[in-house]
Amino acid sequence: MELKHLTSFLAVAERLSFIRAAEHLHLSQPALSSQIQHLEEELGVTLLYRNRRVVRLTPEGEIFVEEARATLARADQAIERVRKVAQGEVGHLRIAFVSSVAIEIVPGIVTAVRNKLPNVSLDLRNMRSSLQVQGLLNGTVDIGFVRLPLVHDDLSLQVAHREPFVIVLPKDHALAKRPRLRLADLKREPFVAYGRHWAPGFFDSIVRLCSDAGFTPNIVQETGEMYTAIALVAAGVGVAILPRSIVLAQRANIAVKPLPATVGLSEIAIATRKDHDTPLLRSFLKIAAKASKA
Repeated sequence: MELKHLTSFLAVAERLSFIRAAEHLHLSQPALSSQIQHLEEELGVTLLYRNRRVVRLTPEGEIFVEEARATLARADQAIERVRKVAQGEVGHLRIAFVSSVAIEIVPGIVTAVRNKLPNVSLDLRNMRSSLQVQGLLNGTVDIGFVRLPLVHDDLSLQVAHREPFVIVLPKDHALAKRPRLRLADLKREPFVAYGRHWAPGFFDSIVRLCSDAGFTPNIVQETGEMYTAIALVAAGVGVAILPRSIVLAQRANIAVKPLPATVGLSEIAIATRKDHDTPLLRSFLKIAAKASKA
């Protein structure tokens, strides 16, 4: 059964005239009559009673009008949906993010995506960078918000956020009274670190910052959550080097000292798999780039 046959049948059924239906469809009357005949033969029923003076629907035809309209409407919906999928406007995205970006970065991007792509459903998951990489590679995650540096041949990275590092100390620490600190001032201090197991690139970058300042950090405690690192610093376990935004809302019992941008910047990137390039992912990345202005 062809959709054009349903369209032709409805044109006749709505006008009860082969002449007016043919004019509406820009068909010849013989061609229109042939389509209706083929449709009736395929169904094995008579849909239209016609003679030289009158055309009317048979009981079967009256029922088939409703079904034909519903079928054509569903076909139109399918076509529209496919077009939206091709344009990256419909679908489902599984998005993972490190917890430290849940307040400062992800909400603005997610809001922009929902406003621009209302027919896209988003599944948001809190996940550490190392697990995000695994999820991206095995296909259980579509998009990841990961901490840089991160290098992987199978992943594409789009920087979404940059910010300076800060030194975090217990509030009563002797160095907390100084207006500014250099990294070298921390060479004898115990360190709390965002662990290498969870974010190897970020861990190595902190070690490298200290190495460039002339010392190797004495890491006494590693953690998989940056907010936990702040709590450990506040408890006097050690000092830490963290992205500035992490400590803005959690400054109880800690002192925060800025580091110059020349020392380096903390970066968050949106990660996708290179061989999973879809219109929807491209739409997300385009919106995210505007929303983040990294």
